[in-house]
Amino acid sequence: MQFLCKEYQDGNPRVRGLVTDTRIHLVPSLNPDGYELAREAGSELGNWALGHWTEEGFDLFENFPDLASALWAAEERRLVPHQFPNHHIPIPEHYLAEDAAVAVETRAVMAWMDKNPFVLGANLQGGEKLVSFPFDTARPSPPTPAAAPRPSDYEDEHPELQETPDHAVFRWLAISYASAHLTMTETFRGGCHAQDTTDAMGIVQGAKWHPRAGSMNDFSYLHTNCLELSLYLGCDKFPHESELQQEWENNKESLLTFMEQVCAGTHGHSCPNCPTWFCSSPFLTQVHRGIKGIVTDQQGEPIANATIVVGGINHNIRTASAGDYWRILNPGEYRVSARAEGYNPSVKTCHVLYDIGATQCNFVLSRSNWKRIREIMAMNGNRPIRLVVPGRPMTPRERLRLRMRL
Repeated sequence: MQFLCKEYQDGNPRVRGLVTDTRIHLVPSLNPDGYELAREAGSELGNWALGHWTEEGFDLFENFPDLASALWAAEERRLVPHQFPNHHIPIPEHYLAEDAAVAVETRAVMAWMDKNPFVLGANLQGGEKLVSFPFDTARPSPPTPAAAPRPSDYEDEHPELQETPDHAVFRWLAISYASAHLTMTETFRGGCHAQDTTDAMGIVQGAKWHPRAGSMNDFSYLHTNCLELSLYLGCDKFPHESELQQEWENNKESLLTFMEQVCAGTHGHSCPNCPTWFCSSPFLTQVHRGIKGIVTDQQGEPIANATIVVGGINHNIRTASAGDYWRILNPGEYRVSARAEGYNPSVKTCHVLYDIGATQCNFVLSRSNWKRIREIMAMNGNRPIRLVVPGRPMTPRERLRLRMRL
């Protein structure tokens, strides 16, 4: 925060462009209770678990609804996407009940994420040195057929590693941070607690490394438009004051590079006992990699909550209240469509180039008759309406039905 403010006032063009074109949201600590405990003990007397939980005993990073398991269960029943959405999955009602085991911090963050159209987020954590990206939840292995031999008690049962539809984008975002970090890709010494799990790249999918359900990253991806990652900055969860300057130098370029991937149209957020940040795009700000645009009707009025579908990526997003949207994509050619209730869909081809700057893809939707057609069908009991042939006399029953419909 100090760096951004000072460099902005000093006229740093890079920081000025970032601050001017982007709404950057910063949360110094999502878990102030845990931070106080860790601060009192300090680096010398603390341990990895100190300050990890809230005063009420919640691990905030695993306190969010497990929407991934709900999505996969719906996929197995072939309900996606016509009966169960592949995006903006609603929060289960039982999770919102007053007596639910949900931390007040978790409820506050969920309400905050619903209020702001975040695009990119990162939560800063400690205890390892790598970047982790969704899914964090491991998909359960399919049931073993009765005739098939069951694994022995000594054999490990590995759950299926499920990649997100935006796996390539998540990898790019993770690499953009790890590669700009001064030491994160130096994995020849191994990890903090075990061997290197990142294939010498400093990045790993969460479910492959540390599977857990109900993570903030998975919730953010499945409930909002935001792509969120976890940045593990080092083995020491509470570095000594004398080490902070070097830690800042290690991460400064990484933080700027990561924000530039989408900022001028992004948002950032927080993790337990760690800072967090989000970028939320102001109206038509710059997304540095992907597509952006506005969805309007034929009179130029913005259409909120329109669905943006990118061909080949089974994860949609929605437009914000002003009809604007931002979609992070890797370079390539994409078939993109915009859809909204009561409108005919619109489809166009959008090219994402390697140059800095997002491709503008606006959509104008025309109103459809489907709403009126559904009303007429409902009046007819949702049965097919029989065609009236001119010149053929109607039966009394047909005449009665026609009068009722009219």
